[in-house]
Amino acid sequence: MKDKEIALELTKKLISLCETADRIYEDVRETGKERDFYTEVKPFADEVHHTTTEWAGQMKKWMKAESFRYIFPQQIDQTAQNLTDIAVQAFFPKTSYNRFKSHVQSVQFILKSVLTEITNPIN
Repeated sequence: MKDKEIALELTKKLISLCETADRIYEDVRETGKERDFYTEVKPFADEVHHTTTEWAGQMKKWMKAESFRYIFPQQIDQTAQNLTDIAVQAFFPKTSYNRFKSHVQSVQFILKSVLTEITNPIN
């Protein structure tokens, strides 16, 4: 049960970080100004990287113990990588809009699917 609780909290945190990255990107695109690397980009990217690494490890550990309907380990790895990427790309106005938004949607879909798996187990 502890794995499930940790996965739930980390998933909620990642959803929030994804939404924050999306807001940052919208602001940066609107103003056309990049953010300072050392005071804004790096601290945010480090937080996302740390959280995604912990989440991916926790999810894989939990997935070994329980059955999942719609989530697979490869999706966990890809979601962690996509979120880590958008955490950096969000700060640069020249980032491709379509590619960025596609990654955001993909990350949100998997994270919300994980929430569904956690709150509505197969049992």
